Amino acid sequence: MSDIPHYQGLTWDHPRGYDALAAAAASLDPARDGLALSWDKHSLEGFEAHPVADLCRRYDLIVLDHPHVGEAVAGDGLVPLEELFEAEEIAAWGQDVIGPCLASYRYAGRHWALPLDAATQVMAYRPDLIDGPPPQTWEQVLELAKNHPVALSLACPHAALTFQSICTALGEPPAVANPDLFIGQGVGKAALDLMAGLAATSPAPVAGLNPIGILGYMATYDDVALCPLIYGYVNYTRPLPGCRPLRFADAPRQGQGGRPGSTLGGTGIGISRRAPITPALLGHLRWLMSPPAQAGFIPDHAGQPSLRSAWADEGVNADWGDFYCATAATLEAAYIRPRHPGAIAFQTAASSLIRAALADGRPHGGVIDDLQTLYTASRMPGMER
Repeated sequence: MSDIPHYQGLTWDHPRGYDALAAAAASLDPARDGLALSWDKHSLEGFEAHPVADLCRRYDLIVLDHPHVGEAVAGDGLVPLEELFEAEEIAAWGQDVIGPCLASYRYAGRHWALPLDAATQVMAYRPDLIDGPPPQTWEQVLELAKNHPVALSLACPHAALTFQSICTALGEPPAVANPDLFIGQGVGKAALDLMAGLAATSPAPVAGLNPIGILGYMATYDDVALCPLIYGYVNYTRPLPGCRPLRFADAPRQGQGGRPGSTLGGTGIGISRRAPITPALLGHLRWLMSPPAQAGFIPDHAGQPSLRSAWADEGVNADWGDFYCATAATLEAAYIRPRHPGAIAFQTAASSLIRAALADGRPHGGVIDDLQTLYTASRMPGMER
């Protein structure tokens, strides 16, 4: 038994991020399976912002978000999937996962994490607090906000993520057509105008809450009817005692038939350079990505799978309030954020800038100029932290 490796993993502190991984690890028999595995967890804020290079020095497996891959590659902290799996297997995962989940972990010509969990910004609402079906366009969101409390998710990095999603719906995904330009003045100002109108009436109790906090608040209290852009958590379709179930829908579009504007989230499992690579470890990771685990074990343990087949599964949707089929179109069209080594620092600074600008009523043209300055600086050598 002494030569059987014991792996240490790190994930984030929420049932969606922890329960399925911990249950899968607990089911391992070292003598039978050839490995032991245990998972630590850190806060959502740590997951979003903690330097991944530091985590790679301390853990064998790291659950990470795709904007961290540039930093991880710069620090040589992760093993690329191409060194662990055959090209055909990686290509098959690319076909089978929903949306750009695997593509989001491709950087510098290789893939750096297995997309275990799929998520993006979608619409969350209380069906008992709105009249009729949820809005589909931003115009309809603004109309609903005249008579119903509508919240924006702006805390931590989410001001910048909401801004990028709205820009995507308006037809200009940031830094895509021109990697040197974060966003043009026209679309950027239009997005900030829209955010300013909603922020002015967004309920104060949720202003400082992360998405988990907002969703929990919406399920508990009746003063937030809808949040148009928030990372989807399937768990909130099932009410806890004293709470109401939430429903989810596609992110708003600029007009009928347009692209739902949403910034990809979700998580992947990265394998650090310190991890001993064994067939048993790779077998466990393959099982986590397999159709039976994705449509069975993971949703049965509060996880949110990444395979398209699981998102379309009738039984999975019946168990979870049609969360998956109601938001799949948004995930298929989700926008991939910048992933260069300075992306996390830029995301943090951009969010602070946008929150302050909305609070102070700054002219939006100057805000766009300042965002460009931050973005350009984040891409300079030596600015990866």
